Amino acid sequence: MAKRVQKILSQWGIASRRKAEQMILEGRVKVNDRIAKLGDKIDLAVDTLEVDRQKIKLQDRPEKIYLLLNKPLGVVSTCYDPQQRSTVLDLLPGKLKAGQGIHPVGRLDVNSTGALLLTNDGSLTLKLTHPRYHLPKTYHVYLQGCPTPKDLKRWRNGVTLFGRKTLPAKVTVIKKEQNKTLLEVTLIEGRNRQIRLVAKRLGFTVISLHRVSIGSITLESIKEGNLPPGEYRHLSKKEVEFLKSNRNPQNSTLAAAKRSAVHER
Repeated sequence: MAKRVQKILSQWGIASRRKAEQMILEGRVKVNDRIAKLGDKIDLAVDTLEVDRQKIKLQDRPEKIYLLLNKPLGVVSTCYDPQQRSTVLDLLPGKLKAGQGIHPVGRLDVNSTGALLLTNDGSLTLKLTHPRYHLPKTYHVYLQGCPTPKDLKRWRNGVTLFGRKTLPAKVTVIKKEQNKTLLEVTLIEGRNRQIRLVAKRLGFTVISLHRVSIGSITLESIKEGNLPPGEYRHLSKKEVEFLKSNRNPQNSTLAAAKRSAVHER
């Protein structure tokens, strides 16, 4: 059955669909010995496909892999880093890195830690990183200073960043220490460095930022306990089904965030 080239590259774990489209535009993909174009469809049973001069065969399609990693401080959330820093793939054993097409779903910046999904399922990556799919993510954030109720209200209701207001967030004070506050923040959008930028706009500096959960997927397991920094585990069937569910969690999460913002004014 003929499929679009970028879909095959995604399903074979070569790249996400967006990355595959970029690779096609860069001329790195060939179909039947000619440079591929966006929109090309092929059947690997009869057609030849090459990426960076490497042939992709029908039997090369890898088994789908879904992992949760506890990203440590100083590790970058990419497959390759031109600055030669440690990447999240460096934390995996060789059997998971070699030819599996595993890549991070979204990012945590180098100075943040915690829950990060890894997979070779490009279609799922595309879904989870699409701007319209608001998968809730929860963070523990240490701030330098003590935000006032007015500061917290602004954060919950949305703060304008680069001309666009952030969506409502659930923000709860866990504890206050001397000139330091620990917050639990749940977001339903994933703008680059959003928590750090919102905190800065409100006049506070983030001391540490740790993602504790992605939807219902957490670093804590009843069976296995807490996932240590730098370690990973395979997702359960139930967790994979949750991610693949067609139900977009935006509405219920957004409503809960709005209720929280109103209740805590």
